Amino acid sequence: MASPKEADNNPDTPSSPRKIYKDPDDGRQRFLLELEFVQCLANPTYIHYLAQNRYFDDEAFIGYLKYLQYWQRPEYVKFIMYPHCLYFLELLQNVNFRNAMAHPGNKELAHRQQFFFWKNYRNNRLKHILPRPLPEPVTAPPAPAPPPQPPAQSVSAATLGMPAASGAVPSPMPYGMPPGSAFGKSDIRSSGSDRRKRKKEV
Repeated sequence: MASPKEADNNPDTPSSPRKIYKDPDDGRQRFLLELEFVQCLANPTYIHYLAQNRYFDDEAFIGYLKYLQYWQRPEYVKFIMYPHCLYFLELLQNVNFRNAMAHPGNKELAHRQQFFFWKNYRNNRLKHILPRPLPEPVTAPPAPAPPPQPPAQSVSAATLGMPAASGAVPSPMPYGMPPGSAFGKSDIRSSGSDRRKRKKEV
């Protein structure tokens, strides 16, 4: 029969259950701390600070960066407010990037490129989202002007077979009336006296 001391050292015995660590708040505090740290990686100045203080020389810290890649999964990425942090987290898996971020010039370069991305991202994205306008209808070129025509020649009356007109052009009014038979001017006084004479004769 095993002694009590041997039973305590044997993990298979039912008298000594394995102690499993459990967060007192069901991991809420750990979740918030890791979320805050991951989003700090969106700042190139903070990554430069970590490189200057030789955090990237610690193998445990490099392992922690690999562990934090679970934030790229869909069930966690919805909590990220600064998506650049995931891009920098992926770059930090490369030792060359970690060493380069210790230099201030590279820190400024990363910060400048990040600014240009923020500046042009909306316009570049709208180019692919918004529908393109319809092409404008192509207008037909103007028709060429017709060639100039020579001026029309006057046709003589002899060519048409018509009798030549006399030198004096008659007025259109006296047509149909013999010459010299024009209406006489009526005198108002003579017409009135004629009426009186007719009344007397009747």
